[in-house]
Amino acid sequence: MGKLEFVDAHVHFYDMQHPELVYGHWQPCVPHPTLGEQIQRLAERNYLAEDYIAETRNANVTKAIHVQAAIGSPDPVTETEWLQAAADRTGFPHAIVAHADLRDPGVEAVLERHCQSPIMRGIRDFSYGDYLVAPDFHRGFALMEKYNLVSSIAVGWQDMGKLRDLANAFPNITIVADHTGLPQERTDAYFADWKGGMELAATCDNIRWKISGLGMSDQTWTVDSIRRWVLASIETFGVDRCIFGTNWPVDWLWSTYDNQIDAYTEIVSGFSPDEQVALFSRNAEELYRI
Repeated sequence: MGKLEFVDAHVHFYDMQHPELVYGHWQPCVPHPTLGEQIQRLAERNYLAEDYIAETRNANVTKAIHVQAAIGSPDPVTETEWLQAAADRTGFPHAIVAHADLRDPGVEAVLERHCQSPIMRGIRDFSYGDYLVAPDFHRGFALMEKYNLVSSIAVGWQDMGKLRDLANAFPNITIVADHTGLPQERTDAYFADWKGGMELAATCDNIRWKISGLGMSDQTWTVDSIRRWVLASIETFGVDRCIFGTNWPVDWLWSTYDNQIDAYTEIVSGFSPDEQVALFSRNAEELYRI
């Protein structure tokens, strides 16, 4: 059997020379809070849709979802417009998860402008403080339902109970938990805590689990070192609520694209063909309406 079609649920494109876009996580002399200075290697080149298409040509990538990268830009809609132009030019990306400050009283106007782009599908807001329980965040978050947008939230195991409560308070909004719940260690004790947090989130039917970003906390990863994290994710959330992403090109710092896809392929090789298709493409296509 040939390679499965792959819908990449987490990619980033960027143009360091763009006059209006700022990429705060990889600006020179601004170390990343967890990855340090190594992430600035990303700023040594641009990474456009054309670059992604060329790099993934052997991996049978059919579609991709872009998750906001221009952190710190004066107007987040500028990135959406830039990505829509890339999609019109190249066919990639197929969906956009954009940025908006959901705690901003004027956020609805920003969402309206985002949604002028045909491939706009969701919002990621890192926000600040204890935002998952903040009333002003909830006010903005409620707008996700009005605009039929998917919420993308990065939460560690310690806050999965708060994510569960948010999901229960807004049952008509689909939430994607990014980057496999952000595991920071690879010890047995940490795994137990992480799995317990994940199990809390999995009690909510409107939470989806994105398996991605595992290189960020395991920079010498192997198929065997990530296997139990991937399989526990699928066991806990079920095949139909998990999607795969690569976090490209951030995870390029520790891998090749083909190696990451091959690792996912090997780990789920024991699943039925239909289950593999669901994990690799169908779930993401349905979730992002692509």
